[in-house]
Amino acid sequence: MTERVVLAYSGGLDTSVAIGWIAEETGAEVIAVAVDVGQGGEDLDVIRKRALACGAVEAEVADAKDEFADEYCLPAIKANALYMDRYPLVSALSRPTIVKHLVAAAKKHGATTVAHGCTGKGNDQVRFEAGIVALAPDLKCIAPVRDYAMTRDKAIAFCEAKQLPIATTKKSPYSIDQNVFGRAVETGFLEDIWNAPIEDIYEYTSNPAEPREADEVVITFKHGVPVAIDGKAVTVLQAIQQLNERAGAQGIGRIDMVEDRLVGIKSREVYEAPGAIALITAHQELENVTVERELARYKRQVEQRWGELVYDGQWFSPLKRALDGFINEANQHVNGDIRMTLHGGRAVVTGRRSESSLYDFNLATYDTGDTFDQAAAKGFIDIYSLSSKIAAKRDLA
Repeated sequence: MTERVVLAYSGGLDTSVAIGWIAEETGAEVIAVAVDVGQGGEDLDVIRKRALACGAVEAEVADAKDEFADEYCLPAIKANALYMDRYPLVSALSRPTIVKHLVAAAKKHGATTVAHGCTGKGNDQVRFEAGIVALAPDLKCIAPVRDYAMTRDKAIAFCEAKQLPIATTKKSPYSIDQNVFGRAVETGFLEDIWNAPIEDIYEYTSNPAEPREADEVVITFKHGVPVAIDGKAVTVLQAIQQLNERAGAQGIGRIDMVEDRLVGIKSREVYEAPGAIALITAHQELENVTVERELARYKRQVEQRWGELVYDGQWFSPLKRALDGFINEANQHVNGDIRMTLHGGRAVVTGRRSESSLYDFNLATYDTGDTFDQAAAKGFIDIYSLSSKIAAKRDLA
C-alpha cells in the first residue's frame, strides 16, 4: 500500500510546490488540509481545487473560525495571556487548531506522516510537531523547507518545470501570519531592530496618531466569556471580529518587540491584535473587581506560565490542561460590564459594573458611612510586622 502524507496546506507557493516535492522525495501520496482560522484571503474551495491541481490525491478544507475562537482564543482571554507581558499569542494559538485537523485527517486517510511548511529557525515547527505527537504519538513529521532544503528559488523552479497552477510572483519582503486574533509581521527591513516600522506593514490597525473621534464600548462577560458588546449578544468570534474593527480603527493593538524564541534566538516581531488587546484589557479589569486577592495574585503567576507553555508549543501537555482547570475555576465569578474608551491607540477602562463585585463602597469610602474599623488597623500592623521587628533587633544589635 502506498504511504500517505497529510500536508498542512495554505494555498501559497511553498505548500503548493510541497505537494509534488513530497511525492517525488518520498514516493507517498499527499492529502492537503487547509484550515480557516480567520486569516482571510482566498475562498476555501479555490484553495481545495488548487491543491488537487497541484497533485494532491485528496484535499480537505475546514472552516474552523468559531472553533478557533471558542476553544483557543477564549482560554487565552481567560488567562490574560501575554507572552513576555506583551504578545497575545496570535500564531501560537492557531497552530494547535490546525494540528487537531491534521491529525484527524491522518487518521481518516490512513496516513503515516504529517508535513508542514515551517523552517528550522522558528517556533512553529515545534508547535506543529509537539502537538502532533501529543495527539498521535505514532505519526511521523516532515518539513520540506527544513528537511529537504526546499528554498524559494528551488520552489519557483519546480513550480515552473511542473507548470503548477500558482503564480510565482516576487516574494513579499515580509513574512506574515494572520488569523482572526491578530497579525504577525517579520523579516525584511524589520530585521534591523533600529529600523522603525512603517505604516505600509499594518492592515488590521489604522494610524493611532491620526485625529478621529473616540469610540466608547461596553463589553459584557459571563464566567470570563465575552457575551455581549454594547448590550447586543455576541459569540466569542463575533466579539473578536467587532473589536478588531472598532479597536483597529483607533490604532489599538500595535506591538513592536524583540522576543525570545523557543529555539534560543531573539527575533524582532511586529504584531497587530486590536480585538485581543481590547478583550484582555477589559477582562483583566473585571477580574480586578471580582476575583479575591490571594486568588488574583496566584493567577498572575499561572498566567505567565500558561502563556509560556502555549508559546512553546505545549498546548496539549498535561501541565497546560491542569492550568486550564485552575483558570476556569478562577473565572467563575468574572461577570459584569466593562466600559472602555477606544482612542489614540489605547483601550482605556472608564467604568466597571458587576453583580459579583467584591468592591464594597462602604468599606472603600472615606466619607460618612465608612464601615471600615480603623481602630483594628494598629493591632494588625503590630502583628503583621512582628517577625521583621524581631529580626531587625537582632541585625541592628
